[in-house]
Amino acid sequence: MNTDYNIIILGGGLAGLTCALHLSRNNLSVLLIEKNKYPHHKVCGEYISNEVLPYLESLDIYPLENNAKQISKFVLSVNSGKSVEQQLPLGGFGMSRYFLDDLMAKKARETATLLKGSVKNIEFNKTHFSVNTAKGESFTSSFVIGAYGKRSNLDKVLDRDFALKKSPWLAVKAHYKAEFRDDVVALHHFDGGYCGLSKVENGHVNMCYLANYNSFKNHKNIADFEQNVVKQNPYLKEFLRFATPVFEEPLAISQISFESKKPVENHILMVGDSAGLIHPLCGNGMAMAIHSAKILSELLVEHYKGASENREILEDRYRKRWNATFKSRLRTASVLQKILMRPRLLQFGVEMATRFPTIVPRIIKKTHGKPLTIK
Repeated sequence: MNTDYNIIILGGGLAGLTCALHLSRNNLSVLLIEKNKYPHHKVCGEYISNEVLPYLESLDIYPLENNAKQISKFVLSVNSGKSVEQQLPLGGFGMSRYFLDDLMAKKARETATLLKGSVKNIEFNKTHFSVNTAKGESFTSSFVIGAYGKRSNLDKVLDRDFALKKSPWLAVKAHYKAEFRDDVVALHHFDGGYCGLSKVENGHVNMCYLANYNSFKNHKNIADFEQNVVKQNPYLKEFLRFATPVFEEPLAISQISFESKKPVENHILMVGDSAGLIHPLCGNGMAMAIHSAKILSELLVEHYKGASENREILEDRYRKRWNATFKSRLRTASVLQKILMRPRLLQFGVEMATRFPTIVPRIIKKTHGKPLTIK
């Protein structure tokens, strides 16, 4: 195996795979290091905004041709049973990470090198990086992209501020066989959290919820929490009453941090959740990961074509473009998060949305972008 690359990507989720596809197709040598074997499930809402569909298709990734569910409606409910349904301004599609990541990985292997392994440490030496894996493998590159997700041991290695703070959030995901509309993504509030429901390519319903630890800690386990808290929402109670679990056990992750992150850290270029995590209630984290990968990949391609004179200029251009594209979305999402965690305020919001139907589409537009243009 080659040990020297133009670019090394740490993490093979949506953002990392998108970078691998884009960069390697522009004749750059790319190594992607992913700790898990494909395919595998991830805790994720599995709804993707149509804003990234044209870009994915430009990379020869065709979700709709692979049975992704086309989603056009949004449903929001509160514990009281009050709900509102609205048309999504742009729409989206439902596809499991198990399927989509594997689809993208197979395509990426045609032009990039994918390695299963864990990164032990990274060193930057003025002009290049040295990346060492837990197995003792060593690689060098001119650039390193951090695409390893919400939280990793690498964040502590890099002394990132948020990694030193405890987070009160945990997330749980499972797939179910159940009757559920193909065209809907639903968000149901419960005490201390909220739960998303939508269908994926094989007809299963993805149920993924975010819960505050204070709400969860008084219960013995996930099953007890769902029985006594999640099911207090009548929509979720009805769904779980007739749903058949597909997984032997739900997947769960903790310490999900919504603290501010930097898109460039120790000269490592961060994409996706490694650069900034949008609240799952906005239903746009997957699209944001793909979009951030597009922004960075275009800048790196321009750099290698001579458009950017040095590393500092490229880093500065990426920071500015990332902030211009996503900072407002993240602020809006933070406000929505606070509203959703206050039942009375949320109840009032749902009543207002029922009376004034244009409110919801306007809010959704603030956390989503327009369809990406392809250069």
